[in-house]
Amino acid sequence: MENILRPIYQERASHTNTLAIIMIEKRNQTSPLTDNLDVALLVIVNEAEQALFVKHYEYEDKKASLTVMTKDDLNESILLGTNRRIVDWILNGKILFDRNEYIIELIDRLKTFPFSERKMKIGIEFAKLVRRYLEGKEFFESRQLLDTYNHVVHALHHLARLEVIDRGYYPEVTVWNQVKQIEPQIYKLYKELVESEESLEKRLELLFLASDFLIHSKTEIGAAHILTVMSEKDSWYFDELYQHPELKYYSVDLSVLLEFLVEKQYISIERKQTKGKGIYHRIYFLEKKY
Repeated sequence: MENILRPIYQERASHTNTLAIIMIEKRNQTSPLTDNLDVALLVIVNEAEQALFVKHYEYEDKKASLTVMTKDDLNESILLGTNRRIVDWILNGKILFDRNEYIIELIDRLKTFPFSERKMKIGIEFAKLVRRYLEGKEFFESRQLLDTYNHVVHALHHLARLEVIDRGYYPEVTVWNQVKQIEPQIYKLYKELVESEESLEKRLELLFLASDFLIHSKTEIGAAHILTVMSEKDSWYFDELYQHPELKYYSVDLSVLLEFLVEKQYISIERKQTKGKGIYHRIYFLEKKY
C-alpha cells in the first residue's frame, strides 16, 4: 500500500510548508485507529487555510485516508485530548518524511512530557472531572440513575486520565490499561461500578462516597495551574480569566471549576458595586500566592 500511496505523499513532501508525514497501518480486522481503513496518512504542515483537511482514497480492495493538519491544530489536539488517536499515530506510526527532525523532536517531547504542559493538561482534566461529577450528583439526587451512571463513568475516565498525566504519561486510547498499572484504586472503582452485582443505585451511592474523597485529594494538583495563573495579579474579573491565553482551553468548564474552588476556599470573592442598585460584579482573588 505504501508503494501505491507514494506519489501522493511524495508530492506533499516536496512542499516547503510540509513538516512531516506519518503512515499508520490497520492493525486488526476492526481498527478504529484508522477508521477501519487499511492505511491512514498524517501530513503535518506549518500553516494552511484549513486547520484540518481529510481525503479518502481507494485502490483495488484497499482504502486509505490522508489527513492534513497544521502544527498548531496538532498541538491543540494533543493538549486537549480532542483527537486521542493522534498521540498513538505519532508514537507508533511509520515516519515517511521528517523535515529538520520535526517529528523526532515531537516524539521526544511526548515521551518527556514537559512539566508546564503536564500542569495545564491536569488542570483541564480536573475541570472536566468536576463538571461531570457535579452533574452526575444532580442526576443522582433527582433519581435519574442511568443519566447518573453515564456522567459518573465519564468522571472516572477524567480522573483516570488525570492520574496518568500526573505520573508523566500521555493518556492513551486504552487509558484503563494504563491506570490498572499506575493507580489500582481508581481502576478498582471503575470495575466495581461496571461489574458489581449490587443494585445500580447502591453502586452509585458507594462510588460518590469514594469519589468525594478522591476529588478532594486531587484538588491541590488539579487546581495548581489555574491558581498559578491567578497569582499573576491581585484580582480578576471572570472574562479576564476566560480570555487568558492559557485558561481559554478550559472553555465552558472554567466557570464550574471557579465555583468549586470558591467552595473549597482556594479562591475568594470580592464584590464591586455596578450601576444597578444591589447588583455587584464578582471579582476573584487568591488568599495566598502559588
